[in-house]
Amino acid sequence: GLDSDESYEGASEASFKDAGVYDDAQRSNGSTSPENGIRKRRTTLPAPMFSRNNFSVWGILKKCIGLELSKITMPIVFNEPLSFLQRITEYMEHTYLINKACSLSDSIERMQAVAAFAVSAVASQWDRTGKPFNPLLGETYELTREDQGYRLISEQVSHHPPVSAFHAESLVGDFVFHGSIYPKLKFWGKSVEAEPKGTITLELLKHGEVYTWTNPFCCVHNVILGKLWIEQYGTVEILNHSTGDKCVLNFKPCGMFGKELHRVEGYIQDKSKKKLCVIYGKWTECMWSMDPQTYESNKKAEKKADSKKQKSPKLPDSQQKRGVDGDDADNMPEVLETVAVIPGSTLLWRISSRPQHSAKMYNFTNFAMSLNELEPGMQATLAPTDCRLRPDIRAMENGDMDQASREKERLEEKQRSARKDRSKVEEEWSTRWFQSGTNPYTSSQDWLYTGGYFDRKYSDLPDIY
Repeated sequence: GLDSDESYEGASEASFKDAGVYDDAQRSNGSTSPENGIRKRRTTLPAPMFSRNNFSVWGILKKCIGLELSKITMPIVFNEPLSFLQRITEYMEHTYLINKACSLSDSIERMQAVAAFAVSAVASQWDRTGKPFNPLLGETYELTREDQGYRLISEQVSHHPPVSAFHAESLVGDFVFHGSIYPKLKFWGKSVEAEPKGTITLELLKHGEVYTWTNPFCCVHNVILGKLWIEQYGTVEILNHSTGDKCVLNFKPCGMFGKELHRVEGYIQDKSKKKLCVIYGKWTECMWSMDPQTYESNKKAEKKADSKKQKSPKLPDSQQKRGVDGDDADNMPEVLETVAVIPGSTLLWRISSRPQHSAKMYNFTNFAMSLNELEPGMQATLAPTDCRLRPDIRAMENGDMDQASREKERLEEKQRSARKDRSKVEEEWSTRWFQSGTNPYTSSQDWLYTGGYFDRKYSDLPDIY
């Protein structure tokens, strides 16, 4: 939809200078020299995002109603310049909550911190309507954050179905956090629904505790008409396998009048099902905990006040309509009130604010902004399969959409012909850093890290780029 790269690049540079977004250090190499030993990460992308206004989404999507989208090649205009492997790394944005859980002596307080972490892990999806790039088979991503005390490795272990496995470990041996995600995407006419199949496991090694859970459903509304918006819904159960304590979190669907939009409400119970505390808030804002009795009586008082206010006739619930029957958009409800905090509540987590220019940068958080940064000297140590070296994502990040599109096609074609060559000689694809196995805590199929990635012996890796 752009006439030439120059006019676009020129305009973006100028407008960004006005906004004070670029400084010289960022313009030169995207990262500044270490200051007090702490490396500064970039706070902006090399180029702002392009406009999606000139594309008919409907032309592409009408062929896909009810189908699974992983098998359909989407044009690059729907993407954001990150691989899905980088996107799942965003679970780690609030690692301080895991570190906090490690430091607490009370198991219920630990569960509260873990529950806050599970909610915070999906918070970066708020307003992120770009689709991450599908990882190529064998693609990897590593991230070491000394400041937050962990390192992570992920690998695309299967292409059909697409499965991404990740393993993060504390640098001081406090925790291990791992899982494999198989995102099932379905198109429903106006919305795209993602079901993130796969178990997530957190082991707090010092306490000898293991927690497992799965993520909620995610739905992107108005993919054809109107403003895109996102809701998460479904029940997330976090089980502490060591104590039998369980946290049940209900991510509420938007509902009528949008009263429930973004809300999360749940409780922690012990193994005899006694409710020990209530957790409430919004996955886009903050989470609080308090004792169940006060919470219930507060709820009752609220309901009474509501029913006095609401004697008006009910409208039909347009939110629940699926399909293409109406041409109008499912308007996102106005978010007027934020979380009403009940006196006596304890704050578990609050979202960090996004950079001011986030809307021009695919609605990335500061953390997301740094994920694809290729720092000086990094190329020498990275595995050749690392997402940061992937040319289509790099071109898109730099604002060269035509180049990105060409590269994406080339890489997909390369992947297809490699698959054909393997099938000719009946050779199976073998994963490098993970192997298929059984999660010892849930007994479900999982992908487990076999170790060795950080030894940096990369001679036998596939040539995927």
